[in-house]
Amino acid sequence: MSYDRAPEPGVGFFAGRHVLAEFDGVDPLLLNDLGFLREALESSLRDAGATICDVVAKQFEPQGVTVLALLSESHASIHTYPEIGSMFVDIFTCGETADPELAAALLRDRLGALDARINTVHRGHPVPSETAR
Repeated sequence: MSYDRAPEPGVGFFAGRHVLAEFDGVDPLLLNDLGFLREALESSLRDAGATICDVVAKQFEPQGVTVLALLSESHASIHTYPEIGSMFVDIFTCGETADPELAAALLRDRLGALDARINTVHRGHPVPSETAR
């Protein structure tokens, strides 16, 4: 086995995009609705090409919800703060099949956020071009 950063054929590259987002101006009732949030995250991820393996969710008292999605491509999470109409979103995907920026934008739109700050961090090693291999 070699460690020259060139994977065997059919093996993925060590690279991904990590989207970190904050949404504000969201209806507090939606931010406390576990069923709605779970469905909104799952449908946004599926529509962006992600493969969902499992989802867990937790309703907090007196308010707030966390939803975590295990993806074939990596993971996604949301953490809500209904008392201020805000939430954090974290979507990390490796490979080229899922688009984490699209997933975040779809989720933003489904929640009707009035303000969104979405940043992408490129992680890992860049995928070499065909000519560089």
